[in-house]
Amino acid sequence: MTSRLLPLLKEEKIIAIIRGVSQDSIQPIAEALQSGGMKFLEITMNTDGALAAIAKLRETYENRLYIGAGTVLNLEMAKEAIQAGAQYIISPHLNEQVIAYCVEQGIDVWPGTMTPSEMYRAYQLGASAVKVFPVGTLGANYIKEVKAPLPFIEMIATGGVNTKNMMTILNNGTIAVGLGGNLVDKQLVQQKNYDELTKRARMFVELAKGVGSDAAK
Repeated sequence: MTSRLLPLLKEEKIIAIIRGVSQDSIQPIAEALQSGGMKFLEITMNTDGALAAIAKLRETYENRLYIGAGTVLNLEMAKEAIQAGAQYIISPHLNEQVIAYCVEQGIDVWPGTMTPSEMYRAYQLGASAVKVFPVGTLGANYIKEVKAPLPFIEMIATGGVNTKNMMTILNNGTIAVGLGGNLVDKQLVQQKNYDELTKRARMFVELAKGVGSDAAK
């Protein structure tokens, strides 16, 4: 499957993950992240009102934000998310039914994988990229090690990505990272400190722009 989104994600390098926040805070969080330069937003399906939020954000930010569904565990959830308007599907595991359905629908699917066997299976089934999870536990060097025999598989790293390890993870061969709690800090959300959230988003965006600079020296 030819992906329209993957080239855009390679430019942006970050997916902002909105998980487990109150339904009425999703819109202001999205606005704050968009103001900080984020283009890819993932709403996890275990967030209250996820489907309604996906539909609303697609309508509000058409052509300005790319809205995906995360924590998609099974085929039914994938169908609901796509019907709501999700432009890509992300899961924490490898579900062959979900991958097959998304490929059939022409929707990007980035399943969670940890082992080279899972990565290659996802690739065989037509996933345009795989999510390497949890990279915070596996370590940035793990990316470099699995990319050596699998250079043709596009990888997105999530789980424990922060300001200290993001550059190394990206320079080690991933096309993007997923940022959850280290970006969308629940304390900031509870305080409705959306200006600080925008600043944090901007900081990560600026960091991502520097990827490759160390390798080039």
